[in-house]
Amino acid sequence: MITRPRTAAAAPAVIVAVLAFSLAGCKLGPNFFSPAPPKVRGYTGPGETNLPDAASAKHAQQRLALGAKVESDWWTVFHSAELDRVMKEALAGSPTIAQAQAALVEAQEQVAATAGQLLPQVDISAGVARQQVNVAVTGNSRPPIPVNVFQIGPTVSYPLDVFGGLKRQVEAAQASADVSQYQLAAAYLSLTGNVAMQAITIASIRAQIATVEKIIADDEKNLNLVKTAQQAGIENIVDVTSAASQLANDRTLLAPLEQQLSVARHALAVYLGKSPAEFAAPDFDLADLAVPDTLPVSLPSALVRQRPDILAAEAQLHLAIADIGVATANLYPSITLTASMAQQATSLSNFFSGVYTAFAIGPQLTAPIFHGGSLKARQRAAYATFDAAFATYRQTVVQAFGQVADSLQALKHDDEDVAAQAAAVKTATQSLSLARTSFQEGNSTVLQVLDAERQADRAATGFVQARARRVLDTAQLFVALGSGWWNTPPTPPPATPSPNVPPPLLIEK
Repeated sequence: MITRPRTAAAAPAVIVAVLAFSLAGCKLGPNFFSPAPPKVRGYTGPGETNLPDAASAKHAQQRLALGAKVESDWWTVFHSAELDRVMKEALAGSPTIAQAQAALVEAQEQVAATAGQLLPQVDISAGVARQQVNVAVTGNSRPPIPVNVFQIGPTVSYPLDVFGGLKRQVEAAQASADVSQYQLAAAYLSLTGNVAMQAITIASIRAQIATVEKIIADDEKNLNLVKTAQQAGIENIVDVTSAASQLANDRTLLAPLEQQLSVARHALAVYLGKSPAEFAAPDFDLADLAVPDTLPVSLPSALVRQRPDILAAEAQLHLAIADIGVATANLYPSITLTASMAQQATSLSNFFSGVYTAFAIGPQLTAPIFHGGSLKARQRAAYATFDAAFATYRQTVVQAFGQVADSLQALKHDDEDVAAQAAAVKTATQSLSLARTSFQEGNSTVLQVLDAERQADRAATGFVQARARRVLDTAQLFVALGSGWWNTPPTPPPATPSPNVPPPLLIEK
């Protein structure tokens, strides 16, 4: 007696076992977790000092509040209604923001498209053809008869994803979407920072122009005084020439400032998504831009969780880890459950008869045997991509800490510079008052008064520039800290490693 293999009974058992193994969620390759933040407690280098803490010394105009929360609309600390209005207009019309938003939507749709591959795929096909079969090859002398063949039926396939290759693809797509999300946040931060800085630049240049115009007016007044004194025989032609030369030199200061003002106004229009002809920049006044007394500064451990460029680099690291899993899964077999049914008939009248029904069901296994080493090469390339992504992440963190350190030191020196410039203004004003009194009493010449006036004007210009630098450096600090987010960012990965998972630099290849 011939015993037939029990394929009919064994096949369902195999399918159930494979399906159970697949549903267990096996994923090859290393798992991802966020790198630990740098173990530093401050930003600046040894021997450097920052502005005093908010709870300590009170002599500085600005103080630091370490660990304080930075608001998303950080530019409101300047209390400028014009800046708030321009900022809202920029966020609504910026092509950069629109581009980043579209890229995010595209990435999110790619996640949905990739995740759909984990679900059963159902298709239906239909066709009609006229064919004839050559039966002479079978030894039959009957001539071939052409017939019409009608066919319709569904096909169902379900990838078991035993080794997690598809799940890793979904993970990679989600990491890519996170990159787009953080890039949108970075575009938001960059735009708000650039708009604020151009507004401050406009205010600073306008203040400098006003100071230079006052200097020129004083020079013209002084020249008239020297001419009058020369006509009276008190001063000579050399003094008149000196006063005229000073006036000519000071007039040369005005055109470059006017050019800088035009450039700043044009740049602001571009950031708003408009041509310079379509936008008239407000006349920002430096006196209307308040300098915040307290500056919230994130702790170093928090900076890596809020700077969008750091988080984007971290998401790229996650993407590289997921790609390693995809490349590793490609080294192993893939199993797909398929089922199909078709109605095939030569006549439409017999089309739905059970006699003409055909079906097929069962698993299909595809295993790589020889690919010329390409699969292992792709896996090694994925590990190399991870190494490059991790190096980029470390460099991004280091640069971020350097930018914060630069901003903190700039503010510290700005505080000293503003105090020194204020003292210079006070001293120059007193010197000018004494020079004028001495001239009125006949103890000095007009040129001595003119020199005192120029010193006072120069001191006033220096004070304006120092105050403008402090306002500008305040804005740069907020940008360096990663202040401001567009809507709600994606939930960051856990900060602690999963059990039995090696850190990124110790991943075995």
